[in-house]
Amino acid sequence: MPGIVVVGAQWGDEGKGKAVDQLGDRVDYTVRYSGGNNAGHTLVVGGEKYALHLLPSGILNNSVPVIGNGVVVDLGVLFEEIEGLNARGVDTSKLLVSANAHIIAPYHQVIDKVTERFLGKRRIGTTGRGIGPAYSDKVNRLGIRVQDLFDESILRQKVEAALEQKNQLLVKIYNRAAINPKDVADKLLSFADRLRPLVADTAQVLNDALDQGAVVLFEGAQAHHLDVDHGTYPYVTSSNPIAAGACIGSGVGPRRIDRAIGIAKAYTTRVGEGPFPTELLDADGERLRADGGEFGTTTGRPRRCGWFDALVVRRAAVVNDFTDIFLTKLDVLTGWEKIPVCVAYEVNGERTDRIPMSQSDFHHAKPVYEYLDGWSEDISGARAFGDLPKTTQAYVRRLEELVGTRISGIGVGPDRAESVVIHDLL
Repeated sequence: MPGIVVVGAQWGDEGKGKAVDQLGDRVDYTVRYSGGNNAGHTLVVGGEKYALHLLPSGILNNSVPVIGNGVVVDLGVLFEEIEGLNARGVDTSKLLVSANAHIIAPYHQVIDKVTERFLGKRRIGTTGRGIGPAYSDKVNRLGIRVQDLFDESILRQKVEAALEQKNQLLVKIYNRAAINPKDVADKLLSFADRLRPLVADTAQVLNDALDQGAVVLFEGAQAHHLDVDHGTYPYVTSSNPIAAGACIGSGVGPRRIDRAIGIAKAYTTRVGEGPFPTELLDADGERLRADGGEFGTTTGRPRRCGWFDALVVRRAAVVNDFTDIFLTKLDVLTGWEKIPVCVAYEVNGERTDRIPMSQSDFHHAKPVYEYLDGWSEDISGARAFGDLPKTTQAYVRRLEELVGTRISGIGVGPDRAESVVIHDLL
């Protein structure tokens, strides 16, 4: 049975949660394999809205939700989300957390915020949640893992070692007060008893499940163009949300992945700094933001909005080897007489149909648009491709041609049921 990975094909906020939720009733395990609570998924089920930041979207279905080793975990946020869902009648008792996942400590958040302020105009646009500093400690071998909370002596040693360096930075460079290691360790230890029943060797659990024929869905945070290696560096996240990251972040081999589904919005959005060739800094951009409700699930920040960029999605399709694309928020484009689609860039006076190798060239790339006919009909009731207006169908087919991957599903509204299935994703 398949292992399926879901990846954002743009700069995040594509609606991955909706696509995951579509599969959830037929999936046995849903695995979050990268990122932290800097990401967010908004799901609408039966008119009820759920905003998830750390938990896998599959928590709302019958699948076993898993937080993999590649995730960095803010324990306060984790238990706040669990309690919030429990209060609304959602069963969270199946949740598993990898013993090898790293912890976001309070000092990571402090470092994140002061560093971003210190950068000034060169800021990255982080959420200030401590994700980057936690991953930095992981790579520098100063990190604290979930399993460390169950050995008090080890935990206190690790916190002291981490703060021995960081307090020098805070006091001498940023003119901030030193952080007390005892206070940090005590805070983390306060979560230990609640965390212990959730912790497992999730890599073994997932491999055993796949051996037994289970369907496992791997859900990354953020998106391809925020990947630390393949995204618009340095305006990226601190992990690998691409499809290959599912193997590293969950502990399964590459042959376990049978399908890679790219999630692309019918237009483009971005949060934070960095290049964005099709960005609209006018009334059209404001209209897309208002009609699409383009404000961050985690931060509430307004998203930068622009037209669909075929080069951005096509690059993601190549690197992730997408088998399918799920196109979201197509309904937001209703009412436009003409809809521009970026089919190429002009860079230094020359036309190219590929993302420039140089980051500087990408910053200066000018979009070359093709104008497609729009539609005025309400498409939220469509459930089959043939239910869509002819011009809507033509828009979808043209995007499919441009990105080189079949579009297998379409979101036509925020609710779980508001989707068009062209090809089954399972």
